[in-house]
Amino acid sequence: MQISFAETRPTGDYALVIPAMGGNRPALGDRSAALDGALRRQRFDGEAGGTAEHYLDDDGGRRLLLVGLGALGKPADSAEKLGGAIAAKLLTSGETHAVVDLTGLDFDADSAARVALAAVLRAWRHDRYRTKLKDKQKPTLATLTIVGAAAGAETRWTERWAPVAGGVELTRELVAEPANIIYPESFVARCRAAMAGLGIDIEVLGEAEMAKLGMGALLGVSQGSVRDAQLLVMRWNGGEPGATPLCLIGKGVTFDTGGISIKPAAGMESMKWDMGGAGAVAGAMKAIAGRKAKANVVGICGLVENMPDGNAQRPGDVVTSMSGQTIEVINTDAEGRLVLCDAITWAQAKVKPTTIIDLATLTGAMVVALGHEYGGMFANDEGLATQLTAAGKASGDALWRLPLGEAYDRLIDSPIADVKNVGPREGGSITAAMFLSRFVDEGVKWAHLDIAGMAWSDKPATTYDKGATGYGVRLLDQYVADVCEQ
Repeated sequence: MQISFAETRPTGDYALVIPAMGGNRPALGDRSAALDGALRRQRFDGEAGGTAEHYLDDDGGRRLLLVGLGALGKPADSAEKLGGAIAAKLLTSGETHAVVDLTGLDFDADSAARVALAAVLRAWRHDRYRTKLKDKQKPTLATLTIVGAAAGAETRWTERWAPVAGGVELTRELVAEPANIIYPESFVARCRAAMAGLGIDIEVLGEAEMAKLGMGALLGVSQGSVRDAQLLVMRWNGGEPGATPLCLIGKGVTFDTGGISIKPAAGMESMKWDMGGAGAVAGAMKAIAGRKAKANVVGICGLVENMPDGNAQRPGDVVTSMSGQTIEVINTDAEGRLVLCDAITWAQAKVKPTTIIDLATLTGAMVVALGHEYGGMFANDEGLATQLTAAGKASGDALWRLPLGEAYDRLIDSPIADVKNVGPREGGSITAAMFLSRFVDEGVKWAHLDIAGMAWSDKPATTYDKGATGYGVRLLDQYVADVCEQ
């Protein structure tokens, strides 16, 4: 979708969008009575994100769309609901151009730009393989013009939020693609193409390099697949030269059958998005570089495919991680933590960060605990936890903190190795986090974000339709803006 800004409404054919505050509605002269009647029949009361339609007969039949801003607070608080509602309502309506008029409303430059952000995000679709869409199913809305925005809104859009939208869209693309299209090597290729020209340095380790480093945990997951594992490293050096970078690490299981501990057939197709953590890290790196963030950030994606074949690792196998710790593999479907632990060790050895944030669609137990409303957060540092919570609130990628503790850690002691990769059923997300904590060096601030319930949605929301959400990109970008660029 193309975004433009203008001081006054343009001429020509377009749908006119008017934000309505509570019960306040635009005065349309002789047409006001007809409008009031139409809105009453649609039971429109101006709730935030609510919509109602009317047609202006004496204006060429122009479509008028009213979008509620809610009755309380500043209108700008509903900026993203406004933009999302416009795209949701008009995307396949037959309209090609929408004009939203913010004149007279209390929208600052950032809020006006976030109207554009939400509209672009909500309009994103993955139609690449849909060859027989009916005309009424095809998107038509191509342009959104924002009229009456505060000074600086266009710059705020192009420099701050358009790059973030691009990052979210990359994540959604990676997550939505089927596993025969996106696998470790093609994930890397897609990222190279998406980040070309942004100034991101990319390094890739193949299986031979990882074997020399002793990354037996990650490679153990991959050994049942014909697809070679990859460790993708993306470096953005926008901060002070030589300053210690923030390290972001993503689980990238491009398809997860469960391995020998195979998953049930029903719903297994959804495991194409088990690389949602790696997708979020890749999208965040594109967003951060795209807006030229004044920070040093390294993004690492551990990319594997977890398949069952004659060479796949078995329950009961013992593998040696890059850290030297041995792991008894109780369940081959608890593979993400095996990928992450070696990626964490590599990061500490090669990048030497003081702060690590990892993201992973790690446990079904997290969905049981939090549903699809929050990502789970575990952290070994109070300040980091507070900063991430604040970034979640500001970005809309909400987080809820869960505990860590010695009692949980004892549950993953192994009788034959240093640690086993699963504990009992109870507290499954917590014991997974405790597993990862064993690989975090003393003095390193670390947060683990379990986003199993957030990478994909079966229902639409303000800034996404059903499908890949892009969760994590805005969260990480906001954290970098709030903490690393100060």
